[in-house]
Amino acid sequence: MSFKRVGVLTSGGDAPGMNAAIRAVVRTSLSANLEVMGIFRGFAGLLNEELKVFDHRSVSNIISRGGTILKTARCPEFLEEEAQKRAVDIIKKYGIDGLVLIGGNGTYRGGIALSKKWNVPCIGVPGTIDNDINGTDATIGADTAVNTALDAIDKIRDTVTSMERIFVVEVMGRDSGFIAMQVGLAGGAEDILIPERRQDITRICHDMVEGNLRGKISWIVVVAEGAGSAGDVARQITEITSLETRVAVLGHIQRGGSPTARDRNLATVLGSQAVDLLMKGETSKAVGIVSGKINVVDLEAAVSKKEVETDSFYQLVKKLT
Repeated sequence: MSFKRVGVLTSGGDAPGMNAAIRAVVRTSLSANLEVMGIFRGFAGLLNEELKVFDHRSVSNIISRGGTILKTARCPEFLEEEAQKRAVDIIKKYGIDGLVLIGGNGTYRGGIALSKKWNVPCIGVPGTIDNDINGTDATIGADTAVNTALDAIDKIRDTVTSMERIFVVEVMGRDSGFIAMQVGLAGGAEDILIPERRQDITRICHDMVEGNLRGKISWIVVVAEGAGSAGDVARQITEITSLETRVAVLGHIQRGGSPTARDRNLATVLGSQAVDLLMKGETSKAVGIVSGKINVVDLEAAVSKKEVETDSFYQLVKKLT
């Protein structure tokens, strides 16, 4: 097949560094004399024919911006075969020979459907703050989200110490405890609740009471949203311990902001590699970084459940409490 035009989209939750990946896809394609079409609002925008030809200037000055200039959306409709067929017809209509899909598990599953069922060449680039994609040590946006959350927790600790209180801080992570684990350890949290591990709230409360009797005047509990709401955890702590507890929900600030150097560079390298893979005739693959080297796996392997080692992590946290 003569490869002439690349399509690029971002889908699902946004992540800092997506713009850097878009820039790399566009400029790598143009340097290889390929045309590029930006697809707005993910698979939903594809179905609505929200496409635009991109040139070199289309991605000027976006490498430092958070979010995604292509916008993003979730598209449950894309699970249906009828919607997929319509998408394929639109891809053919606009002469797109292959797609670069920047996003997480849901985005990759859309790519699996297009490539396996409809023979549309697709390469996935991991853009998600949860770092829950297999085949890569890091996903685009995860480093920025962790540092954003850590900055907030550092500020919370100042008031926690001053007011001698327990604070429960909720971070993002519906199915993944990555952000909670990273910021909890780096921020010196006393306890961390994640979806991958069942925690005994009674034991946590017992430790708090014991610590209080020893003169420990403050306590930070980091909770991934998938492990429970900060409000519910705080109520349980107050009911069991009678100690004063406050709540902070960091929410979507973790998705925003200028990407770190690590996320910009990761996005640039992976976006460029995705185009190279398409030109080599690869399809239904995901590109990542493992031990500092490019790693390519099947999209189906990339979306399999990522195993998280928690025992040694929790042992370290408790040693430092």
